[in-house]
Amino acid sequence: MTGPKLNVQPLDTGSSFRTQAYQALKQAITEMDIYDHPGEIRLDERQLSERLGVSRTPIREAMTLLEQEGFVRSMPRRGIFVVRKTKREIVEMITVWAALESMAARLAAEHAPDSEIQALNELFKEFESKRPAEHVGEYSEANLAFHKQILRMGGNNLIIEMTDNLFIHMRAIRKLTIGQDNRAERSIIDHRNIIAALEKRDADLAERLVREHTLGLARHVELHGDFLD
Repeated sequence: MTGPKLNVQPLDTGSSFRTQAYQALKQAITEMDIYDHPGEIRLDERQLSERLGVSRTPIREAMTLLEQEGFVRSMPRRGIFVVRKTKREIVEMITVWAALESMAARLAAEHAPDSEIQALNELFKEFESKRPAEHVGEYSEANLAFHKQILRMGGNNLIIEMTDNLFIHMRAIRKLTIGQDNRAERSIIDHRNIIAALEKRDADLAERLVREHTLGLARHVELHGDFLD
C-alpha cells in the first residue's frame, strides 16, 4: 500500500472471511484521512492478506463489495485504489448531506427523546473552558460525533444508510477543514444553536440551521478546496 497505513487487525476465524474482511477494510478506510496527503492510496492484496491472516480470495471478494459501494476503484494493470473525490464532487456530496442531515434534524426535533437531545450538550461540555481552535483534534472528534448523532436521532434508517456511504469523505473533509478560517469557533456556536432549536422542538428552525451549517462547509470547500483538484 502507498500513502497512510491502513489500521487492520487479524480476523476471527469463526465466521465468513469475506464478511469480516469487508467489515475490517471498510472501517479502516472510513477512518483514514484520505485528503490529508498528496497522491493516490493503493491497496496491496498480498499485504492485506498477510495482515488479516486470510488468503487473497476473501480480500478480493471484499474489494468487489467495496467497489460496488464506491469506496475503492479497480484500475486495470495498476491495482486497487481508495476513491478520492474531486472538488466538484465533494461540494455536491456536501450538498446532498445537508439535505439528508437537515431532514434528520427535523425528525429529531419531532420525535427524539429529551435525553438524547440533552446528550448532545455533553459532546461539547469540555469546550466551555477551552477554545476549540486550541484543541482542534479533540474538537474535530466531538464535531463528527455530533453530526452522526443528529442522523441517528432522526430515526430514519434509509437516511442513516445513505449518509453512511458518504461518511468516509465527509469525515475526512470535516477533519481537514475544521482548523481553517476560524471554522472551529464558528462551528461550536452553530452546534449550540442547533441544540437549542431541538430542545424547543422547533423542527423548522432545527432543519434550517443544520442545512445552513453544512452548506457553509460546501462554500468553504468551494473557496479553499484547491487541494482537492
